[in-house]
Amino acid sequence: MKNDMKKYLAEMLGTAILVSMAVGAVAWTGMMVYAGGIAGAGGVPAFALLGSLAFGLSLIAIIYLIGPISGAHVNPAVSLAMLIRKKLSPRDFGFYVAAQTAGAIIGAAFVWATISLLHGEPTALTFGVNGYEEIAYNAAGSILLALMVETVLTFVFVLTIIGVVARSESKMTAPLAIGLTLALVHFVAFGITGTSVNPARSVGTALFGGTEGIRQVWLFIVAPLAGAVLAALAGAYFFDKDEAEQKK
Repeated sequence: MKNDMKKYLAEMLGTAILVSMAVGAVAWTGMMVYAGGIAGAGGVPAFALLGSLAFGLSLIAIIYLIGPISGAHVNPAVSLAMLIRKKLSPRDFGFYVAAQTAGAIIGAAFVWATISLLHGEPTALTFGVNGYEEIAYNAAGSILLALMVETVLTFVFVLTIIGVVARSESKMTAPLAIGLTLALVHFVAFGITGTSVNPARSVGTALFGGTEGIRQVWLFIVAPLAGAVLAALAGAYFFDKDEAEQKK
């Protein structure tokens, strides 16, 4: 039970670090970008690149930090895929998701408190809340587009994790591959939904992002979980044979 608690606390800590550092980079920089009136054609792409790298680099550090303890899922979508692949027990899955959600809320609360003290209460846009309407980084977001983008990008991200984990020779470079993939999918969807691919991250920020964020957060729970299911099924087709041969 002691080792189990260590895993759950590691997941909570890792998710709190991810949200506080990555969402923090988006939110703190966003306040300066929008306050300075530079959110034009040149400002937003640079802002998207910064946010994407913040998520990717944060995850790389987190995997090195807590990977040996819990696997560093820090994402209910990843945990769901591991549950389907029987790499995680139903009991651990429940505790992992609870710990990840708690960690995301803690991280979001930290970012919200620092911004509130420095600039006043942030808007959903500057706080990095995920959305498919006006709170995204343009007005082109729609439910269908957001569902498609979040499902596909979560599929790509989780399938990358499954593939990297399935190859024992890639263990040393796994954090880099996984973190850079997270940065890539964030850059792709940053201007559409703000990029979630992580239900815990979306719930954490939505709680501090006003009523619109809460109203729209359902999509950023459903779509990533759907993408995770598809990735788990694809992983069984592409990688299970390789894993079985490596165990012989």
